[in-house]
Amino acid sequence: MRDALEAVRGRVLAFAAMASGPGVSRRRFLRGVIASGAGAWWGAQAVGGARARAAATPRPVGVAVVGLGNLSLNEILPALTKTTQCRLAALVSGHPDKAKRIAAQYGLPDGAIYSYQSYDRIADNPAIEMVYVVLPNSMHAEYSIRAARAGKHVFCEKPMAISAAECEQMIAASRGAGRQLAVAYRLHFEPYTRELIRLARENVFGRIKIIDTAAGFAMGPDHGQWRLDRKLAGGGSLMDMGIYALQAARYLSGEEPVAVTAQQTIVDRAKFRDIDESILFTLKFPSGVVANCSSSYATNVNRFEVAAERGRFGVDPAQWYRGIKGFRSDGKPFEFPAVNHFVAEMDDFALCIREGRPSRVAGEEGLRDLRIIEGIYRAASKGCLEPLR
Repeated sequence: MRDALEAVRGRVLAFAAMASGPGVSRRRFLRGVIASGAGAWWGAQAVGGARARAAATPRPVGVAVVGLGNLSLNEILPALTKTTQCRLAALVSGHPDKAKRIAAQYGLPDGAIYSYQSYDRIADNPAIEMVYVVLPNSMHAEYSIRAARAGKHVFCEKPMAISAAECEQMIAASRGAGRQLAVAYRLHFEPYTRELIRLARENVFGRIKIIDTAAGFAMGPDHGQWRLDRKLAGGGSLMDMGIYALQAARYLSGEEPVAVTAQQTIVDRAKFRDIDESILFTLKFPSGVVANCSSSYATNVNRFEVAAERGRFGVDPAQWYRGIKGFRSDGKPFEFPAVNHFVAEMDDFALCIREGRPSRVAGEEGLRDLRIIEGIYRAASKGCLEPLR
């Protein structure tokens, strides 16, 4: 039976090739298909393809957003109105009035609102399948672990936690619950970043020699925000922005660093008395590639660049939510349509859940970053080369 179908398929493809030739009309092509007996196969493929596409469109994954800060309000919740694989199912907040107002805005009933005290009751809500943790860094581990114990998949904002030990606990909790854990590394789903990785992997400009990455912003005068509190943030600019520079160095080199040197600078000691204001660090990779990286809360830096044997390529700006721009030293076009990073990352994780496949930004990726970040802090404190494990 399979041989017969393959023979018919071959005739269809032969007629398709004819249709592109001179003097062959569409009507003549279709008559040939029908006469060959391939029409039935063609129709079956069309019907089967439609059915397969319908079956391949899973029901949206219900998402509980934990934390209603600026990122949730301005990016994540609006993105959930545009996702195709996700839907907003619940809110978790320590501010009841605010949560009720936001729930009404997005059409959620009062029963879909949870406080941090009632958070564990999400286990009783089958509409919630995935939890998106959008809290200060030091709270990531607790609320991810509690979500896993409640039987929910976990998508956690970066950095995954404030220590490698916490990352390991989060991974263990999700594995023990048979649920997935991923980190919101949105640039992995952004087309300019994907193109950078392709150019690097395919050696389009020859072998990579040097990578330069920088990520930072000039922090405003609000001294009350949680990023300035080490107990909540776990660190300073390195934890928040430097992780973009570190990630870029890793995915552009395609390797894991083996050693690091680092230098920390603090100019505004009144503001940054408890955390790092800026950190410069250099990563050494097994192939000999060197990555010069920087993170800062003192100035706006936002660029990834690769220097290779036969030219350069990169992005500037590199990690904005919108407006990323690419460049190539050979002058060839480097432009892609705009993509909502939050829509792309949430839809991908939802499909991973539905299809039972691991995420490209699984918890192990976050763990690797935290191990390196801890090495960078050690190197900065010692002022010498620090081997990485």
